[in-house]
Amino acid sequence: MPAEWALEVMRKAPYITVSLVRADGTAYGVPLSLASADGRVWYFHCAPEGDKLDAMAAHPEVCLSAVARCRPTVGPKDGSFTLQYRSAIAFGRAEPVTDEAEKVQALRIISERFLPRHMDAFDEAIRRSLHRTAVVRITLASPPVGKRKQYDADGEEMKYGRME
Repeated sequence: MPAEWALEVMRKAPYITVSLVRADGTAYGVPLSLASADGRVWYFHCAPEGDKLDAMAAHPEVCLSAVARCRPTVGPKDGSFTLQYRSAIAFGRAEPVTDEAEKVQALRIISERFLPRHMDAFDEAIRRSLHRTAVVRITLASPPVGKRKQYDADGEEMKYGRME
């Protein structure tokens, strides 16, 4: 599926799994609430210390994986047990945000995505907790790619980028 389609999956997914490599070479993946204003730079927040920050300090390259609209189904033509889904994957580089203005802007982007009706409390929340909140910027190395399994109204699987 095209990159714009994959970006839409990432924007709508309730979380995106961020996969990292720890300093000892072991894998570490965690579902996080990421948000982006432009589709190229993504942000998440976390505690100012911990596994995520340690892993990205050792290996800043990350993989993002998002799944949206995933639901078990029975294939309409052959009765197979399967899933209909929309997914996206992207690769990028993670780094801590150290500039306070960028941190606030990133937290605003995250909050507007997940708590848009509560933005009147944003400034007070920043005042209370900015000092104890880390923000990570992930810059994508290239546009994301997407994949899906979906059936049309006639029960035909929609393959090869067919939209409707």
